[in-house]
Amino acid sequence: ITLEISIFGVIFSLLITLFCVRYMDYDLKGELKMVKKIGLFTKLFIVLVLEIAKSNEQLLYWIFSDKYRMEPVLVSFDVHLKKEWTRAILANFITLTPGTITAFLEDDIFTVHCLDKELAEGIEDCAFVKILKKLEEE
Repeated sequence: ITLEISIFGVIFSLLITLFCVRYMDYDLKGELKMVKKIGLFTKLFIVLVLEIAKSNEQLLYWIFSDKYRMEPVLVSFDVHLKKEWTRAILANFITLTPGTITAFLEDDIFTVHCLDKELAEGIEDCAFVKILKKLEEE
């Protein structure tokens, strides 16, 4: 990476952004709001990675345990998220977490299949929901 390439990249990026703002109804203020929320997005990603690791550990324990019997359950809950994109993120994060799958989503009502009833406990008030509600507020 050289100084010339960096300067050219910055200038070219600004020109593309100006073109998009002028001719493609691009909302620069909306993008600036999203940049301010980068800390919450980072926290959301960290929570996702931790939840995936925790669920993987729990599933491995259940798989290799001779005594534990899993009890699959289908749970419906309402999370009161206002925006469609936050509901989509929550549905995808639930599906990314091992042992749970978002089976159905209509308005604010999520239907989730869990491999065990233990995974379903507190799912409507999980860390994902709290962070997504903060993202909607700002």
